[in-house]
Amino acid sequence: MFHWRQVCLFTLRRYQARTLCSDVLLSQISSCTHEDEVFSLVERNKATLSEKHVGIAFNMLWQLQKKRPFLLRTTDNVRNHSQFLTLCVLAENKVEHMEDEAIVDTLYSVLRLNVEDHNSVAKVLVTEAWKRLERQVLLSLPALSKFALCLYKQHRHFSPIIGQVAHIVDMKLDSIQDIRILSVLMISICDVISQSFRDRLLHKAEQLLEEENEGHFNYAKKILQFLQNFKLKYHPLLEKCNRIFLKSASRLDIHAVSNIFGLYEQLGFDNAEFRLVAKQLLSETIDDCYDPETFAKLFFALGPMAEPKVRERLLVTAAHMAEEFSSHQILVILKTMQKMKCRDSHLLEKMTSVLHKHLDSYHVLQLVKLTQYLTGLRCHNLELFAKLKMLLLGYLKSSVIPADTAAIIRVLAMLPSFQVEEMIINKAAAVLPQCRLHHLNCIATALVKWNHHDRLHWQNSSELCAKLLQKLNDCGFERIQKANNLNLLLEELTFVNGAWFEEVLNEEIMAMCQHLIDQITWANVLPLSSFLKKTNHRCPALFDRIASVTVENIDKIHPSEIYFILFLFSALNYDSEEFFKSCIQHLTSNLSYFEMYHLVLLGHVLAVAGYFPPILITTIFNVSFLSKLDVQLKVLPDTLKQRVCSQLMKLNRAVCLECPEFHIPWFHEQYCQHVFHNSARQISPLRQHVHRMLTEILGGSQYSRMSVLTPYYYEIDFECVLDENKKPVSYMAQNIPLDDVGAIQWRQSIKDEERKALPPGAQRIALEFLDSRAFSKDYSRHLKGEHAVKKRHLEMLGYRVVQIPHFEWNSMVLSTKGEQLEYLRQQLYGIQ
Repeated sequence: MFHWRQVCLFTLRRYQARTLCSDVLLSQISSCTHEDEVFSLVERNKATLSEKHVGIAFNMLWQLQKKRPFLLRTTDNVRNHSQFLTLCVLAENKVEHMEDEAIVDTLYSVLRLNVEDHNSVAKVLVTEAWKRLERQVLLSLPALSKFALCLYKQHRHFSPIIGQVAHIVDMKLDSIQDIRILSVLMISICDVISQSFRDRLLHKAEQLLEEENEGHFNYAKKILQFLQNFKLKYHPLLEKCNRIFLKSASRLDIHAVSNIFGLYEQLGFDNAEFRLVAKQLLSETIDDCYDPETFAKLFFALGPMAEPKVRERLLVTAAHMAEEFSSHQILVILKTMQKMKCRDSHLLEKMTSVLHKHLDSYHVLQLVKLTQYLTGLRCHNLELFAKLKMLLLGYLKSSVIPADTAAIIRVLAMLPSFQVEEMIINKAAAVLPQCRLHHLNCIATALVKWNHHDRLHWQNSSELCAKLLQKLNDCGFERIQKANNLNLLLEELTFVNGAWFEEVLNEEIMAMCQHLIDQITWANVLPLSSFLKKTNHRCPALFDRIASVTVENIDKIHPSEIYFILFLFSALNYDSEEFFKSCIQHLTSNLSYFEMYHLVLLGHVLAVAGYFPPILITTIFNVSFLSKLDVQLKVLPDTLKQRVCSQLMKLNRAVCLECPEFHIPWFHEQYCQHVFHNSARQISPLRQHVHRMLTEILGGSQYSRMSVLTPYYYEIDFECVLDENKKPVSYMAQNIPLDDVGAIQWRQSIKDEERKALPPGAQRIALEFLDSRAFSKDYSRHLKGEHAVKKRHLEMLGYRVVQIPHFEWNSMVLSTKGEQLEYLRQQLYGIQ
């Protein structure tokens, strides 16, 4: 018995001594200040290293790298060290003895040291972690988050193990209280979750994301990435993230701003206040951008909103750096040039001159984008286009993905002087049955363009083209007729437009939307409204359903989305009093959700429909508001800026004419004069033809004027004056000069008009010719909102308005000059 006691004491002392040595070694590894120290310890102790030592060694190697600036890291040297392979082998051999969370920590460090995904140590670590998850080993939430991130970095987006992680997150979601953990998990599992699970994650993120906490800056960026992965414009989270970015302005740099702008662009979200902050920051750092990567990001973020001097500087610097740009950076520069509507031929020549050495490195969709950018910028480099054509045709021959095939065919049609090969037609015909509506539309658009420009020259080309068009139509009809889910149909219709769609599919789609009318919910009224606005189709059944669903669920729909729904009703002149009043009541209680320029757009939409909410009008026409709006306009894209300015003018005009009780002055005189003086206006042959007819009807050219600007700057096609006996009144008698035919007739001001009072009982007549753009596209041919409000305002200005629709003027009934003269006479003199 004494003997066994001695043996036990000896064993205990050996165990204690070994533990002590192990603790010392762990401490030594943890206190290393350079990678060579770690490797030296590994080399001297490789025979006694435990799984803990191995894990701590990998972790220290990463921590030492992490402390260095990104450009000064030496991960290549670390991986190539002989003892790094020793560590990897030890990790593989001891992985089964590692603790659960140690496996995750080791995998994370290995991947951060840029070990390739197919390396055996990475594979072994992932496999062991997967086994333990399957055995229902419960990792802590931080460890689960880190493991999910490792899988994401290995591009295992659809792996069954990601599904296992998603299942655990689903069960534990209520217990997650850390936005850092949640944001990483959301990004990692986004490809394998259902819509309902996605919505639960969004609501949880909304709860945990804190606006006042600057530490949430990076998590807000991850939330944006999650939304972008789903192409989901979820306003509550977007706006919360934006407020976090604004409150964390000190943490913004060129890279962060470029990243945020890129995500906003893909999500269709914009914020003028963030643009102002970003513009200030980027303008201050422009002198510090020496490397191509940083400059490309600066050009992308600052270029579209830069002042003329800064813009010129950016263009010059981009030209100097052209040779240094990578293939991806060239795409960024060209895309931004197109967004800036840049016509700098020198920069374009520099970019195209360096493109040749990069063309072979682009994958197919990058070549598609490149072709779009170059044709949009009106590039004339035929040698470059020839190389692009060769590469695109090569990809087309081997393409088996319908979306890629359609995209290639679409951009081939953009190339100048492109002669179509029979192979393209055959390839298109082969993929048609698998194509979605958008892809069918791309192929049809290209085919119609080639046929129109006579680019089909081989034998039987007309017959092949006709057969393909018929097959296109059949596939389009079949796809629509099989639709049984409105959400999926609307998703397909998002990017569909053009002549083929309007002429062939529009009626079929409208019929299917009416068939699926019971599937209209608050969640899809926005995409449905956007589609109806795009098609200009005025369907009372669909409009009434949209109105009732919106009113019933108005608290669930974001105010900015309600604006777009109102835009549909206003633009197509569909009045629904209860709908408008409910929306106005809700929106005027939530004006804080709108940016300043959005309020202007909202005010105009409501004014076209004849609604002028006092709180909205007094908010907009306020000196402080207009001053802040001027500042915001400086950072908006040019197209949006022009639209806001135009609609502010129209709103000002509408308020002056329809709501004098607000006492809002007319302050757009100079703006209107500038717009009209700088616009190139030509008198169409139709106007000249009609002017000659009016001269014949009225008895002389002195009795009518063409292209007249009225008070408040409405332009009307023709104006004449009839006295109380319906006899024409000469403009000579009114001392109004008549300019040459083709010139716009200006009226100087309202006061001038008052001085030129009409004779008693006389009537001023405005004669307007309305083309197809003035009417809805359905059978009703209903007058659209802008033209209806113009008629209303001209009548307030004292005109009798005669509107002549194109479908009456161009009808067979008026096929001769005599019939046209009689028709005009009846319209002028009010003869029924």
